[in-house]
Amino acid sequence: MNSHFERTFGLELVEFIDASPTPFHAVEEVKQRLEAHGFTELLEDERWKALKPGMKHFVIRGGTSLIAFIVGKAEAFRIIGAHTDSPTLRIKPNAVYDKDGYLMLGVEPYGGGIWRTWLDRDLGIAGHVVAKLPDGKIEMHLVRLEHLVVSVNSLAIHLDHEVNQKGAIDKQVDLPAILSLGLPGGGGGFRNLLLGAASLSTGATVLGATLSLYDLQKGVLAGMDQEFIRSGRLDDLASCHQALMALVDVEDPQFTAVAVFWDHEEVGSGSSQGASGTFLSDVLERICLKRGLDRDGYHAAIAGSFCLSVDLSHAVHPNHPDLHEKNHAPMIGGGPVLKYNASQRYATNDYTAAVFTGLCYAAGVNCQTFVNRSDLSSGSTIGPITAAGLGVRTVDVGIPILGMHSIREESGIADHLAMEKVCALFYTATDRF
Repeated sequence: MNSHFERTFGLELVEFIDASPTPFHAVEEVKQRLEAHGFTELLEDERWKALKPGMKHFVIRGGTSLIAFIVGKAEAFRIIGAHTDSPTLRIKPNAVYDKDGYLMLGVEPYGGGIWRTWLDRDLGIAGHVVAKLPDGKIEMHLVRLEHLVVSVNSLAIHLDHEVNQKGAIDKQVDLPAILSLGLPGGGGGFRNLLLGAASLSTGATVLGATLSLYDLQKGVLAGMDQEFIRSGRLDDLASCHQALMALVDVEDPQFTAVAVFWDHEEVGSGSSQGASGTFLSDVLERICLKRGLDRDGYHAAIAGSFCLSVDLSHAVHPNHPDLHEKNHAPMIGGGPVLKYNASQRYATNDYTAAVFTGLCYAAGVNCQTFVNRSDLSSGSTIGPITAAGLGVRTVDVGIPILGMHSIREESGIADHLAMEKVCALFYTATDRF
């Protein structure tokens, strides 16, 4: 039976994910929790004052990526990277249209989702709205239309007798969502709903919006001993939660403790808010400069740093164990996973793996390994991008889950807690890696 502490920790993760239907909301949730623990915001477009050991700050870029740090006594960095985005159905800019008596929402798949799992579910709408007020002022607001329930409906089996055999999804034809029965001025009505969700008057004008569908079903604890967590967006908000919980408990670190919450990992990280952008290098260099280091000192600090790229790993599926490499089939409940790939889809090497294994041992945590079958392609993470872009030593790790990229995923509370322990030790360890 899981302890009360473990169940509480699992429910805390569920609460964090439920509050984060989009990357915008995830960053806002992280921001609020950081501020509650004494972190203050720095703005990228302002000059920073001198940074001294013990100072706690965070920086936001684009509303969907955030870097938080606690200045350490030594010049090197201990970095944990995770990502705020998950596969979703992104609402198109001019989304509302009439079709056969229904008011429809055009959507575009974001990331590599298992799209059939989105059918016949209660879906909400959330995201970010840019609006012009009657006085000409431009404002940006988070919105969450929880009480507007939309759906992507399956075609009845009587009209598609082979659906259980083929199961294919046509992204253009099958995924538009039903908003309502066709109504006069439907597009304008939807814009008014957005204004209402942003607490703006109908005199305001929506200039733009980044909106996504999300599963309205909240996360739950599952299993006979409530050992599982079932939720949407575990990939990769679980890792964000682990990094956040570890960081806020750090006091007086030897090395500057950094947590990076990236956007756009699911679509390749190629943006100003993604790991391929300059956000992390910009922030780390400014930290060095505000500590009195020069450019050479910055490069020396990077060379002495280490990064945990924390993203979810595939757990062995009991119905399909043959799709896993026999000696590299992580189990839920078996602890964090080291991820390897010879083609550098993961950044793990023998040295960085040894460091992580040592951290697990010191934390009293079991460590598992994952390697894809040689005849299957591998996903990737922010790990290789960070390693290549910064030249920092990096290891790819994460907890095992089932149903990765489904609208509902499943992980284990014990693994989540174990990974948080390792992250906390990573930040507080005084030895150089």
